[in-house]
Amino acid sequence: MQFDARQAKLLAPGQHIIIGDCPGLRLSASGAGRAWIYRYKSPLDGRMRQTKIGQWPAMPAVAALAEWERLRGLRDAGRDPATEKRTVRGEVKVAAENERKARLEAVYTVRRVCDDYLAGHIARNRQEKGAKETARMFRTMLGDLGGVAAASVSRAQAFDLLESHLHIPVQCANLRAELGAAWDYALDAGRLPDTTPNWWRMIMRGRIKSKGKNIEGVKTGTSKRVLSEAELSVLIPWLPNFSRIVDDALTMYLWTCARGAEIMAIEVDEVTEEADGLWWTIPKRKTKNARHENAMDQRVPLVGRAAVIVRRRLQQVEKGFLFPSKGPFGHTEQKRAQVAVFWHQPYCVTRPDMERPRLPVTHWSPHDLRRTSRTLLAALGCPDAVAEAALGHMQAGIKGIYNRHSYDSERREWITRLDQHLESLLR
Repeated sequence: MQFDARQAKLLAPGQHIIIGDCPGLRLSASGAGRAWIYRYKSPLDGRMRQTKIGQWPAMPAVAALAEWERLRGLRDAGRDPATEKRTVRGEVKVAAENERKARLEAVYTVRRVCDDYLAGHIARNRQEKGAKETARMFRTMLGDLGGVAAASVSRAQAFDLLESHLHIPVQCANLRAELGAAWDYALDAGRLPDTTPNWWRMIMRGRIKSKGKNIEGVKTGTSKRVLSEAELSVLIPWLPNFSRIVDDALTMYLWTCARGAEIMAIEVDEVTEEADGLWWTIPKRKTKNARHENAMDQRVPLVGRAAVIVRRRLQQVEKGFLFPSKGPFGHTEQKRAQVAVFWHQPYCVTRPDMERPRLPVTHWSPHDLRRTSRTLLAALGCPDAVAEAALGHMQAGIKGIYNRHSYDSERREWITRLDQHLESLLR
């Protein structure tokens, strides 16, 4: 076996060394290190597969050779090593899950508190996407504390769990809030003794704060970005460099002031041609105000480029979503636009080997476009009540209870002015 350790040390992520006298054996480099890989054609279906042998240099070349010979022997015997490895891993995972469930049935653990909270409160009061995110957070962040009896959780244990997630402050704060609510739910239901303290409401109050995104090693802070008119005059003509679906979505942010989740979930039967033009009526259940009793459907006038985009997409689909997807929700997710914007930022180092056009306006996200349009409306002289209605914000306090005016005509007037102003920037 011919192996050069010096050449292996010089491997950059994405590169590999083929061991010439050992068919299928290679050393591949990634961001996590260097690993021995065996690539082969499966005797079961003829497809190319690969399986990891071990990490180098923890596994020396001699040990990798011995394991390669064993795996090659399995393949020559008509067996598929990668498939068998996945099967064993799946069996181990199932066994571990069964063991976890058995332990939960014996003791009312932290995880059972969370499961009851998910089933009894979250599933009934949150939208599907939010419910899945809360379940994911409990599943991935509780760690060993999930198996501890909830009534015996100490202040120190609660503190240690939150402290272990301080490097992701936003998620840590969300975990603290949801665990506090889960404890309240369990106490109200009588599933925890009345004397059980809700440490999650007491510890780290005001201490979990985000320092903003880390871009090129620099904390950008938590300030909200508003693009200038000069930046918009450069950015808007550049948007077609994105895919058509992302280009359309980002344009809709600017021309409608709507939220990204609402834009991506627009459906054919929500769009109507009325006497004064095209309208998009977002059902209350799909808005951020769905939980408020006084909230109403959100009416969005479609003017200028937004109307062009919607009319074009109406010709492409007969029913359902205007931004369709084969994903779990049936429509394109909001994060597709977020990922696309980051992918084209000059500071994005993901897959540096892949060429793509870089944005001429940097350090912004799709939601900043909504904030930018709101700022432009204010600069144009739009009354706050109309601008907030255009954004779908409910009026605070007593105004929200007694002022039931829809502002439809005012919305169309000022969104039309916004359209004219955006187009003037491009001229």
